[in-house]
Amino acid sequence: MASVRPMIRLARWRAPTAAPVAPHLRRRFATASDVRNPSAAAQQQQQRSDNRVRIVEVGPRDGLQNEKKSIPLATKIELVERLAKTGVSFIEAGSFVSPKWVPQMDNSSEILEHILTNKIPSPVPITYSFLAPNAKGVENATSILQKHAGAYLTQAEAFSGASGKPSVELAVFAAATESFSKKNLNCDIATSLERFKDVIQGAKQLGIRARAYISVVLGCPFEGYDVDPHKVAEIATSLLEMGADEISLGDTTGMGTAPRTQELLRCMTAAGIRNEDIAMHFHDTYGQALVNTAISLERGIRTFDSAVGGLGGCPYSPGATGNVSTENMVYFIESLGMETGIDLDAMADIGQWISGELGRPNDSAVGKAVLGARRTGATASSN
Repeated sequence: MASVRPMIRLARWRAPTAAPVAPHLRRRFATASDVRNPSAAAQQQQQRSDNRVRIVEVGPRDGLQNEKKSIPLATKIELVERLAKTGVSFIEAGSFVSPKWVPQMDNSSEILEHILTNKIPSPVPITYSFLAPNAKGVENATSILQKHAGAYLTQAEAFSGASGKPSVELAVFAAATESFSKKNLNCDIATSLERFKDVIQGAKQLGIRARAYISVVLGCPFEGYDVDPHKVAEIATSLLEMGADEISLGDTTGMGTAPRTQELLRCMTAAGIRNEDIAMHFHDTYGQALVNTAISLERGIRTFDSAVGGLGGCPYSPGATGNVSTENMVYFIESLGMETGIDLDAMADIGQWISGELGRPNDSAVGKAVLGARRTGATASSN
């Protein structure tokens, strides 16, 4: 990891950064100072964007979907509302999938309704993402969004600087291997891509973002480690050509290693896919999530998925443990001198709270350390 050191040194000398701004509203307009010194202005903007990392909080959807214990709707809504106060700008909030397959997501309609009809306090504008894996899912999501037309920002409104309302995103899930696609989606990869056209086009007709996930990009529970990175790049290209705004590359099994993460991102670049169109989604099954994050940062990736408290797992990936925890991710990224805009203390509190609600251990090492240090400090100050 010696190659990370130059990045740390450069980060220490970075230009002062402006207050947190939501990524999809970060488009800059020319100013008089830009005209006088365009190269300096461009360099400063580049330094800011290079040091800013966007975290997509996936706890409320990906983190909860595999829980066996039924979770009350009120708890799910409270989780979303508490996360919104931490400075995170993207929250994966639910899934319009058949409750027969993922019963935990049965009340996602109510969650979307709540988001659209209640002003949820947040320090930055937030985009709420909902999985809609097929035409039926899009139909269900669309009916709610049309019912509350004007309650959310379209992409055009967000780019024009409008605020005061949440943004909404619809997402699809593809797979990098035929075996996982058939197990997870009950069809082969080619058929799944055909079906996703309706979802992505449906999002565009509503004027909102479309995100596409590709699962098992660094290892498949049925086909092993040797997932072809060129196939992943081919699938990603197809999804972007359909109109997807971003591709999240998922190491669903946690089998990814630094060399294979490096090779995957090389293939993405060779396919003409821009770093700003890629997010990385790591699971920490083998303790490699932060190692792979460092490799991704060095390759220029600046968007990462994570789940508060390390929640998660995949119902179709036997043995896979939770997502890399948001607390671990924030601490690691900011230790490199980079910025997330997320309140680590608040995130640690949420991780402890939701773990207790689920009756499971807190899987965030950093979250537990932050809480432990706070208790130690409180004890010392009282003596």
